[in-house]
Amino acid sequence: MTAPATRPGAATATDGRPNGFDRRLIAPMILGAVLNPINSSMIAVALIPIGAAFGAPPSRTAWLVSALYLATAVGQPVVGRLVDRYGPRRLYLVGTALTGVAGVLGTVAPSLGVLVVARVLLGIGTCAGYPAAMSLLRHESRRTGQDNPGGVLTALAISAQTVSAVGPTLGGLLIGLGGWHTIFAVNIPLSAACLILGALRMPRTAATAPGGGLDLPGMTLFAGLLSAVLLLLMNPRAEYLWLLPVAVAAGAGLVVRELRTADPFLDLRVLGGNLPLIATYARNLLTFTVWYAWLYGYTQWLEEGRGLAASTAGLILLPLFLTAIAVSALTGRRRGVRGKLVVGAVTQLAACGLLLVVRPGSGTWLLVTVAVLAGVPQGLLGLANQNALYHQADPARIGSSAGLLRTFTYLGAMVAAAASAATFGSGADTAGLHELALVMLASALLLLLVVLLDRSLGRIGRRNDSPAPA
Repeated sequence: MTAPATRPGAATATDGRPNGFDRRLIAPMILGAVLNPINSSMIAVALIPIGAAFGAPPSRTAWLVSALYLATAVGQPVVGRLVDRYGPRRLYLVGTALTGVAGVLGTVAPSLGVLVVARVLLGIGTCAGYPAAMSLLRHESRRTGQDNPGGVLTALAISAQTVSAVGPTLGGLLIGLGGWHTIFAVNIPLSAACLILGALRMPRTAATAPGGGLDLPGMTLFAGLLSAVLLLLMNPRAEYLWLLPVAVAAGAGLVVRELRTADPFLDLRVLGGNLPLIATYARNLLTFTVWYAWLYGYTQWLEEGRGLAASTAGLILLPLFLTAIAVSALTGRRRGVRGKLVVGAVTQLAACGLLLVVRPGSGTWLLVTVAVLAGVPQGLLGLANQNALYHQADPARIGSSAGLLRTFTYLGAMVAAAASAATFGSGADTAGLHELALVMLASALLLLLVVLLDRSLGRIGRRNDSPAPA
């Protein structure tokens, strides 16, 4: 997206803001949206050191991953709906403040249990950043009459990929300098920066769905349904099957509630009639199931199965993230999404297949080649799904729709974490890595089928799309 070269003072007569997109918003938008990705990626190289510190196997340290994504998967659409209702500023400030509190708690945590609590708080605190950014983008499009968000959407995607690239490397360096506590402490200055930028630059009123009350029963039923499903995913054993009827009951109650209320949390009638948006959510789930299996499974294997230090494992992963950034930068401004999704899905299949030939004695060149190949779909798929959602979602529900997209991201992360825990068992060995690669291959193949069957994707980018209710 481009903006006129006007200064903030030479703008509209009503609010003194630029006629084009207000570029002062970009810094708080991006910084808030990357809080979750940076915490997701840094923890990858810290799981082994934390496990050693507390005498915990991978099956227990996996809760550090699962706790954050459970909290965030439930919280993202809920906070997104609050953003729609009350505007992004106040939710953004509250969320980033909570992120700082979680950073303090994690820094001084005396046990693995306290660390899990800190990760839950991080998950809740980082919920507001992405829905707030998408809401601000929609608000700016309305205010300026310019609906060409490709540049800002690309910036959001690239910034998330950049911090993901920096995350494992930064995490490894921080662990080398001050131990695993430092990956929590870094949230304190990040939170402070968000609070300052948000307070100074974000508009006080930017709600897209004013009026009405909150659907608290719907939100509660949604939280119960998703929590039961995710806990069952994390513990796929017979003693946890009692969660299945809980999920069914919560789901049934959610459907009845949302179909009867005038202003539902999830508008199931609109969502059910918007099959392209549902397909986008499905693609995001499959995309990030594979991606987080790379991030967590491959990283743990590099440290245990290959015997690399945390800092070295972070460097091996660096080409993956750099490739993703380069691909997004080169393709981000192209409006079409179908071609990106097809190429990304095919490349993802190839990368997962190559993982099957990796062995403990494999040369560094092969490990780097695998990382580079895996970076191509990461640079294409997430950005394409984000652009598709912007054009498919109801503008009045852009915050909750964006939050729900992130929910499916974290569902993928939870599936990947469960698959990693199941295939690695008590250690991240090569046999477990190859079993995990088969799960990744199945997800990648299903993703390709979903892309090929969705004919609506070809219409995005061939015209001047304007988001509209389905």
